[in-house]
Amino acid sequence: MLDSRIKLRKFEPKDLERVMYINQTCLPENYPSYFFIDHFRRFPEIFLVAEEDGIVVGYVMCRIETSLLDFKRFTIGKRGHTISIAVLPQYRRRGIGYALVSEALKAMSKIYGAKECYLEVRVSNTPAINLYKKLGFEIKKIIRGYYADGEDAYMMVKKLENS
Repeated sequence: MLDSRIKLRKFEPKDLERVMYINQTCLPENYPSYFFIDHFRRFPEIFLVAEEDGIVVGYVMCRIETSLLDFKRFTIGKRGHTISIAVLPQYRRRGIGYALVSEALKAMSKIYGAKECYLEVRVSNTPAINLYKKLGFEIKKIIRGYYADGEDAYMMVKKLENS
């Protein structure tokens, strides 16, 4: 259950500096400002922030891609891609990451018509892997040397319920 002081909402351009700060504080993969703004412009419903007392403490940024969903049946469709999620360390273990990803998954399905979502996560990031498993993601494969420092990633996938 999410703390009543935590509010989720769509990213707004005024949040950019704070989101970039969170990204740089929490993750070794950092993105330039235009990358965030491009995702906001193209997929505003799935770029969300969490705030406490008006201060942004976490975010999730996603996009929608069209790709081959089922090779055997040659099914092409939309799928979500969770690009980046981060919650400041002092706000972790309070359900914020879970709530951000849950809301993004709902929007991927309901607003964008995505049939599944995928993401990449460092094989060493046990807390994140456990969070994604709790949300229904399954490890589909290992991507060797995915990260700039050479670490492998798990590709994790979740089927989405379309409403």
